[in-house]
Amino acid sequence: MNDKLEDLSFTYFPENYRWSHGLLIGLNMAPWGGAEIGEINRIGLRLKKCVGDDDAWFQEWSREARSVEERGRERIRDGQTASGAQYLQRASAYYHVGERFLQPKSREGLDAYMRGVECFRDAAKFIIRPRVEHVEIPYEGTSLPAIYVHAESQNKAGKMPAVVFFDGLDITKEIQYFKGVSDLVARGIACLIVDGPGNGESIRFRGLYLRHDTEHYATPVFDYLASRPEIDPNRIGVMAISLGGYYAPRAAAFEQRYACCLAWGAQWDYQKIWRDRFDRLARADTPSLSVAAQHISWVLNATSQDDVIKRLEPFKLDGVVQKITCPFLMLHGEGDEQMPLSEAQKCFDAVGSKQKTMKIFTREEGGYHHCQIDNQSICSAYMWDWLE
Repeated sequence: MNDKLEDLSFTYFPENYRWSHGLLIGLNMAPWGGAEIGEINRIGLRLKKCVGDDDAWFQEWSREARSVEERGRERIRDGQTASGAQYLQRASAYYHVGERFLQPKSREGLDAYMRGVECFRDAAKFIIRPRVEHVEIPYEGTSLPAIYVHAESQNKAGKMPAVVFFDGLDITKEIQYFKGVSDLVARGIACLIVDGPGNGESIRFRGLYLRHDTEHYATPVFDYLASRPEIDPNRIGVMAISLGGYYAPRAAAFEQRYACCLAWGAQWDYQKIWRDRFDRLARADTPSLSVAAQHISWVLNATSQDDVIKRLEPFKLDGVVQKITCPFLMLHGEGDEQMPLSEAQKCFDAVGSKQKTMKIFTREEGGYHHCQIDNQSICSAYMWDWLE
């Protein structure tokens, strides 16, 4: 039988890992209001004849986003704010999924990205549950944009726990909201989703490039949350996705006020990963990437592949995760094509915490691809159970 048929994972574009992964990012937002399967299928069908054309990808996602946005804004004008907000949430997600593959970034792409930010911001004005607040976190003479999702109080007499949720290499805070955050806050845990340096608005509009010393911004983010009167400063955790499997452990290792750490996807030696990817690209052997290969140069402000490798030198967790003392959870897919399971195991084994758990999602149960892209719901349930 064809290997793809035996995979058990939904691959809309079997010949293109990156496009299939990107479409799954869209589909997986559906349980939390970030997508409508029928709308995404419309996009996918229009793209079937131009697989690999990233400009076509951007145009079709933006086309659908604009249509959904217009219908949402019309409903809001007519006083149907609840349904209008739902449309705007989906439009926000579609704009951002569409823009991810553009390299170099274009004015048209950045305009679409900002429309996505504004759609989500406008939707938040009309959403009652959960309560969503856009905030700015002071950082190095500027600020980091973030979405603060209020906990639904389950203990009105006391302060609430919270978790900081950082991005990965190529994700955005708006997309991350649709990875089950509403389920988390329903359990009484607030969530602060942050576009850190190298991510989202921070790199597109504020010139903040990716840096290896995550604690440099994880500390002011912690201070911001701890200053909120409803938050218990002794119960603030940190988590991040994909490349965030580097960010969150680094943050917990050097900012030890974080009460727990969740690595949604593992990292170990990111320089090694990209050296291998560049070698494969040179041999015309396409590695499994979630964005165009040029993306890494952009977020690092690098001028060449050699410069990328040089700048990635400190992006290593050996000697770092040994310093982690708080409870630690690592999630990894058995069949992750972007990060070998063996690298995840190296990282987990080195973690210094006495309370550490590694959850490997298997092919049989699902969630066995990168960051559980093939089954988001079972992963979110596992994470929120652990955090709770």
